[in-house]
Amino acid sequence: MIQIYYGKKNFDVQKAQRFFKERRVTVQEMDLKKHRLGEREVRTMMRALGAQAMLDRDDVKVKEHPACYYNREEDILQAVMENPWLLRTPIVRNGNQVTQGYAPETWEQWLKA
Repeated sequence: MIQIYYGKKNFDVQKAQRFFKERRVTVQEMDLKKHRLGEREVRTMMRALGAQAMLDRDDVKVKEHPACYYNREEDILQAVMENPWLLRTPIVRNGNQVTQGYAPETWEQWLKA
């Protein structure tokens, strides 16, 4: 089951949703304003993307949060679990495989497998 995590509906989130809809692939949409992230979910994302890359450093609100300046993965993990709006979205997950942003080439490979 493919999952799309998003906090706010930005252009990349809309493109990701459209990509799967056009291919008639059922996805589970995870609105981070409503869905609480579990530790295993965040660790899976961190392994695939890297802790620093997960944070949306382009967002002014995120830049003001101390998590932007954390170096330890455990500190970033805790911050993301408490404040999922820190993440750059969309994060698309297929089991242990994870992408961030708009990545149609990777998603095509997932669908072929």
